[in-house]
Amino acid sequence: MVTAKSAIKLPKDDLRWRPIALADVLAHDLRLDAGFFNTEGWQARTNMERCKWPIVHITGEDGIAVASRRPRFRGIWVGEAGVPIIQPSQVTAINPKANHCLSKLTDTDIDALKVQEGQILLTCSGTIGLCALVSKTLNGKFCSSDLIRITCQKEEDVGYLYAYLRTKAGNALVQSHQYGAVISHIDPGHLDSVPIPNPPARLKKRIHDLVMRSYTLRDQANSSLDNAERLFCEALKLSPIAKLRPAYFDKSTDLRNWTVNLSDYAGRMDASYHAPIANLILRRMKKEAAEMTTVGDPKISRRIIFPGRFRRVYVQEGQGVPFFGGKQIHEIDPANKKYLSRKHHQERIERELALDENMVMITCSGTIGKVTIVPKHWTGWTANQHIIRVVPATPEIAGYLYVFLQSDHGRELITRFTYGSVVDEIDDAHVAQIPVPLPKDAKKQNKIARLALEANVKRTEAYEAEQEAIRITNEDVIYVTR
Repeated sequence: MVTAKSAIKLPKDDLRWRPIALADVLAHDLRLDAGFFNTEGWQARTNMERCKWPIVHITGEDGIAVASRRPRFRGIWVGEAGVPIIQPSQVTAINPKANHCLSKLTDTDIDALKVQEGQILLTCSGTIGLCALVSKTLNGKFCSSDLIRITCQKEEDVGYLYAYLRTKAGNALVQSHQYGAVISHIDPGHLDSVPIPNPPARLKKRIHDLVMRSYTLRDQANSSLDNAERLFCEALKLSPIAKLRPAYFDKSTDLRNWTVNLSDYAGRMDASYHAPIANLILRRMKKEAAEMTTVGDPKISRRIIFPGRFRRVYVQEGQGVPFFGGKQIHEIDPANKKYLSRKHHQERIERELALDENMVMITCSGTIGKVTIVPKHWTGWTANQHIIRVVPATPEIAGYLYVFLQSDHGRELITRFTYGSVVDEIDDAHVAQIPVPLPKDAKKQNKIARLALEANVKRTEAYEAEQEAIRITNEDVIYVTR
């Protein structure tokens, strides 16, 4: 039995806590979960009360937008014959590409899953509060039912609302409404009670224009990369992966099977390494390339960095170095960044963790073969040990190597090295062995590289425009008091 005298005192210095008035509980639908009254969200509400501008809500009677989501359904997932669906974890990527296809036999209105240009998408299950704007890249694509679709009533509110949701205050207010014991959720109706300042139209338009410029630059970058990949396939006369038809040994069975010559054994007994699709791609490349080399060749890379595992010491924002993982490498501003202590990790940061412009990054644990090129605004940031860094020999090689490795053909040549019975892995020795084809047409190779580098510059410009929009929203809207 615990008495008042023997009760353990709460370590107030180590716990975030705040008193809650009964009136606050009654005023908010009897919410008793601590998350609803979290300090960040409550501080954001306090800032709204002090804000100079009138307060409305995201949706509802005085809302600036309407929100909806498609009903949940039991999906029937199939191969390439189905409808490609963008998942919530992909929607914040610079160029979202579906990894799963939904059968047309699924009991749901599939056409209603399409999103339209100008909508804001908000993740509402699992990781709550991530948002993306539907621009030309996403327009007309099919997206998961685990995304809330927000449609603004006025044009200038689109960019403003997006920037607001990207601020810490706006995001904290959205997250404060989440519920669920195992998987967190929010519903469109929760946005009825999320306050948002309503500044003059000219200020909202200034923020809107910056956000729209950011997404226009992303669209332009995506277009440049699509052109670069098309030129790469033309230079090496590569057919789309879906049209490549490897020959199997025995066609009388549904089980895929093939033979492997002893000379091709390479010390690997796992069937995936010897998959016919990878060998077919290699044969096509060897036939059309002026030269076949590898990532480890000094004329391709100066160094391949495979960081070791380490115990991390995190600090608050502004006190350390931005730090993110493989899940975020396709985002222009990695979500849920952490901050690594310089005091504890400075030597490791300088030796193997720090990023530099035009490094090529390849995920090497869990999901294998996600590839990106480091934009200028990531310079000096850090990434975890689940990402291998390739330091290119030249910027031109960096652009070309990135286009090749992120292509469907390059991904097959990366993932064939995968090993591990539970968690998939590759290491720096495997990356060094990845074959690299150099086209016969040197001018075309240079154009591929130039398009990739131009796209990388646009990504940084897009990041800067978005950050400026968020800064104005914070400084001129949220934190401007009466």
